[in-house]
Amino acid sequence: MAEEAATDSSRPIIAIVGPTASGKSALGIEVARRIDGEIINCDSVQVYQEIEIATAKVPIAERRGVPHHLIDFVSPHQTFTAADWARAAIQAIEKVESRDHVPVLVGGTGFYLRALWQPFFPSPPTNEELRRRLTTIRDRYGAERLHAILQKFDLAEADNLPPRDWPRVQRAIEFYLQTGEKISTHRHLRPAPPQLAARLRILALSPPREALYARINERTDSHFAAGLVDEVRRLLKAGVPPHSSALGAHGYRRVVEHLSGQRTLESAIAQTKLDVRHYAKRQLTWFRREMGVEWIEGFGDDPVVQTRLVNLLS
Repeated sequence: MAEEAATDSSRPIIAIVGPTASGKSALGIEVARRIDGEIINCDSVQVYQEIEIATAKVPIAERRGVPHHLIDFVSPHQTFTAADWARAAIQAIEKVESRDHVPVLVGGTGFYLRALWQPFFPSPPTNEELRRRLTTIRDRYGAERLHAILQKFDLAEADNLPPRDWPRVQRAIEFYLQTGEKISTHRHLRPAPPQLAARLRILALSPPREALYARINERTDSHFAAGLVDEVRRLLKAGVPPHSSALGAHGYRRVVEHLSGQRTLESAIAQTKLDVRHYAKRQLTWFRREMGVEWIEGFGDDPVVQTRLVNLLS
């Protein structure tokens, strides 16, 4: 069955993407219910176990019977990459289609989705200390500084990447510093995209900017009120490294800084709101650069938007 589905170009694989707080989860559940689908998580934080409050994971009781995959299956001590997710996603898609159901990818991590249709070639394991240093540079000076660093190491690759495409810029720097070789000379080793990539139908939410920012601010307040600081304190006490990928997520990173005495709680809350608003803007920019994306105006938890999208898919 999976093999038949993989060769049937009339069977799409739906991807619902967009900025944080735009209602992707609610829309994904409604779409999956209406088209006999199963949801495959495409969010880089929701993959982690024990990272709960600021992740917007949908509680099992609110999933309305729709199966969810690739949520809560990675230890917070582990580094989980986009390439790891792409491999796991392909397996999940094949299993969903073997049941004659429709895969519905839901999440805002554009780098994950791109890894599905632009596979990476083999590279060294992540050097956590190196990644931490580069992430600090990006946070302090912006993605453009990383791009300037890459120009010194691998001008051909830097010319091939926009300065704001920091995930690939940072990865290219890491590759050079770990191997002494330019990543641009290894492009020919990139694997061919899986056949299922041609069946991706990417639908992106685009809610009103000011309303989105208001939601982000309100949701940040609710996360802190729900005990985000205590959750981070518990994770650190359990041995999760403060610079781990899991605690690098928005909200968590600023709480780590608060608990280490680098900022007040009020500063952590305010900076988290700013971080998430900037992240939402970057998400919109990312998906606008991707080819073939279909845009849906409004919030995904709006019944009018949900009906409009279901009709579009019918």
